[in-house]
Amino acid sequence: MSLIYIVEDDDSIREIEEYALKNAGHKTMGFACAKDFYNRLEDVIPDLVLLDVMLPDQNGNEIVKRLRQRVDTKHLPVIMVTAKTTELDLIKGLDDGADDYIKKPFSVMELISRVKALLRRSEPVEEKILSLDGLVLNDEKRETTVDGRQIELTYKEYELLRFLMKNKNIVLERDRIMEYVWGIDFEGESRTLDMHIKTLRQKLGDYGGRIRTIRSVGYVIE
Repeated sequence: MSLIYIVEDDDSIREIEEYALKNAGHKTMGFACAKDFYNRLEDVIPDLVLLDVMLPDQNGNEIVKRLRQRVDTKHLPVIMVTAKTTELDLIKGLDDGADDYIKKPFSVMELISRVKALLRRSEPVEEKILSLDGLVLNDEKRETTVDGRQIELTYKEYELLRFLMKNKNIVLERDRIMEYVWGIDFEGESRTLDMHIKTLRQKLGDYGGRIRTIRSVGYVIE
């Protein structure tokens, strides 16, 4: 299930897009203006953005250019949804950084197909071996070794360490970690994360100190 942000100021169109994508198995969040979209982007980066061109506070083309200038959204898949149908308008959207476009009015089937195709093209190639000096994760064997010595991790401990190592030197917010490891529907206490970090540090020995707590934010492995 992918998280898709819909930036569209027309309530009826946004509702149709949200309904269609939810029925296709995706999670969605809708925004009527660029400001609300940017604010949410600071908390969670989605898997894809459906972006209207004509918005009340900022043009969609400008939003795309801004996304491409940020490190964390440089490769974020974006589909422009536009009522402008001239070839020049469409080319400009792609030149500014959009990955695809849909012309208004559009069919629900076309929307779902284009979203599915872009998500498929944007799937990252997973690294099979993750390493941090002598700390190594072998994803094919789901083995973790510290200086050549294999250590036993629970399923959640492994997923937690894997997420941290995939994003080494990047501070990860608590909510983002919880969503990745436990799922968006997890209803337990966030203390669950702290306990798993504690046991993970113990099992990693000297490498446990590489996992730093960023107060009021989350964790990072360095």
